[in-house]
Amino acid sequence: MFRDRRDAGRRLAPEVAARVSTPAVVLGIPRGGVVVAAEIATALGWPLGVVVTKKLGAPGNPELGIGAVAPGVRVLEDDVIAAVGVGERWLEEETRRVDAEVRRRSAAFPSVVTELAGANAVVVDDGVATGGTARAAGLWARSHHAARVVLAVPVGPHDIEARVGDAFDEVVMLESPPGFHAVGASYEDFAQIQDDEVRRVLQERRL
Repeated sequence: MFRDRRDAGRRLAPEVAARVSTPAVVLGIPRGGVVVAAEIATALGWPLGVVVTKKLGAPGNPELGIGAVAPGVRVLEDDVIAAVGVGERWLEEETRRVDAEVRRRSAAFPSVVTELAGANAVVVDDGVATGGTARAAGLWARSHHAARVVLAVPVGPHDIEARVGDAFDEVVMLESPPGFHAVGASYEDFAQIQDDEVRRVLQERRL
């Protein structure tokens, strides 16, 4: 059980340091992942940036993830898409809409990370449930020519490598509780994070 996202980041930092060499950058997935990532970046003295991702929700059921989008990247859950019968035209239109929102949010967050080429990229979230948004973030880092892409999360499912392995060279995860079903269940304090707090955390790392 983690006290909060900051506690999770502090506990992740030494594990990341032991498995990732420099030059390295830390990329938080907003919103909660940025708080975790900031603790890692502060502890290790590495630059902190963001990679904005957003779930693609099913028609009429936005909580059901059928994929995810990062800037210029889309991943799809083909089995879910087939099960709910999502049409190609709807999927393309929804992807364009979500991609525009992702790009707008990306521009709203300050970042000291402007270049990934040749660096080891550590993608951080406050946990992984299905893996869609994490995969999109990892593939985005690959598309920007990171030398190595690592996912660092406090908690997730036991089969996380199978879920995200195409996007990451390695996964650093602290806990995978039996019967895991929700990220928030592993935190004492899992309060919702607002965009203003994300910007404040990023600004602190720029100073």
